Amino acid sequence: MTDEIMQENVEQPKRLLVVDDENRIRRLLKMYLEKAHYEIDEAENGEIALKLALENDYDLILLDLMMPEMDGIEVAEELRKEKETPIMMLTAKGEELNRIQGFEVGADDYIVKPFSPREIVLRVSAILKRSQASGGNPSKAASVSDTLTLPHLEIDNDSRRVTADGKTVNLTPKEYDLLHYLMSSPDQIFGREQLLREVWKYEFFGDLRTVDTHVKRLREKLKKESKTAAKMIETVWGLGYKLNSYPHEEEE
Repeated sequence: MTDEIMQENVEQPKRLLVVDDENRIRRLLKMYLEKAHYEIDEAENGEIALKLALENDYDLILLDLMMPEMDGIEVAEELRKEKETPIMMLTAKGEELNRIQGFEVGADDYIVKPFSPREIVLRVSAILKRSQASGGNPSKAASVSDTLTLPHLEIDNDSRRVTADGKTVNLTPKEYDLLHYLMSSPDQIFGREQLLREVWKYEFFGDLRTVDTHVKRLREKLKKESKTAAKMIETVWGLGYKLNSYPHEEEE
């Protein structure tokens, strides 16, 4: 698989930004990613990273979460105001709260240190393939139709607008992808492994808790606008998740 990735990148080299305050980590990532024929820029802190990310069109940013002065969350927040560049968060912290913080600001992936350099290369390849398939817009990768409509919930794929009972719901690109995928096949049960494979494009790796975290955040955001819409995403214990086409109405 690694040889195939390298061959693809020889034909269409991608430019990546590696951000970490530890020189050892940057050098390790640079070495492995350059072997896979990616072009690598480096930044040792958040301020430099944000400046480079805004001035250049990177295909992907590998962004350390914990950095002095300006951390990865702040960089991602500022970047998302201007660009939809895919972001992979790198951190030594694996608690759910830290994962949620990264996903809330629009991270496309999250990997905990210490990590396998080979896994990094595979995950980078998966994100880039997905981004390329969507024409550089990650949130349109799952597009099939222009509009998906169910009672209490609607997706306008052209504008990437989600409404719950007529109220706009602001989602990160990955939350949008997940909802779109579930809503494209209402009442069908999807296992966590299947969702990782189809939404995140992970076939041989991936933390199943990533799916759970996204479902949790998706429900919370829908609930702010419509409790009934939030209840449409149902946990099927021992199997996975499904989106009900006709949920029970919320009692007043």
